[in-house]
Amino acid sequence: MVKVRSLFISDVHLGTRGCQAERLIDFLHHHDADTVYLVGDIVDGWYLRSSWYWPNTHNAVVQELVDLARRGKRLVYVAGNHDEFVRDYVGSTFGNVEVVEHAIHRGVDGRDYLVVHGDHFDLVVRHARWLALLGDVGYRAALASNVWLNWIRSRFGLAYWSFSSWAKLRVKNAVNHIGRFEEVLSSEARRHDAQGVICGHIHHAAMHDEFGIRYINTGDWVESCTGVVEHHDGRFEIVRWAEARPQQMSGGSSVVPFARAVA
Repeated sequence: MVKVRSLFISDVHLGTRGCQAERLIDFLHHHDADTVYLVGDIVDGWYLRSSWYWPNTHNAVVQELVDLARRGKRLVYVAGNHDEFVRDYVGSTFGNVEVVEHAIHRGVDGRDYLVVHGDHFDLVVRHARWLALLGDVGYRAALASNVWLNWIRSRFGLAYWSFSSWAKLRVKNAVNHIGRFEEVLSSEARRHDAQGVICGHIHHAAMHDEFGIRYINTGDWVESCTGVVEHHDGRFEIVRWAEARPQQMSGGSSVVPFARAVA
């Protein structure tokens, strides 16, 4: 088990067939964190309203998180758009679980990080909810193709591969959307006098300083199976939990010099 200071996960989408619950449980079992940030879309209320799906593995994820809180770990639940019902409880604390709209995390590296899901800064979600819901239907269809494709790949001893993620990153509009999202979130961090932002929402794990702010996206547990860990020496790392084996993403564990880091 790896002892870390903080753990950040988002976009688990419990209640959907695409959720990689077993891999998330394995990931949690292999990391001992003082604080766990649940950065939105942990439960998919959109899907559950239209079609109930809740296998035992999804119960096991919830039980694992409850056990962490019982063992004295601090859990911070940042509400997302798919679990927007959680926003009715913002400001409440249930045991060691805090429910918030956003949080400020002070890193060992001396920076303040705005922790937010990110949907408020997605124009499609904010101003065209019907389009977001329509897109969600198409996204679920792509995820269904992942299930069948990877069943076939497993028969040949091949590793998990996400068709939906591959397709998304080859659509020009999607790539432009990701870039714009990162820029807007970086600006929002600056508005909060933070030197970094940690978010989710777009299912695209990344870490860079391209906009003068340390931008970190946790990815998801549907396609990429990624989480972010903060080590006790201040390093942030994106970990891809593929085939129950951790894989360091390119540049994931490096700390890029940041001139505005505070003491």
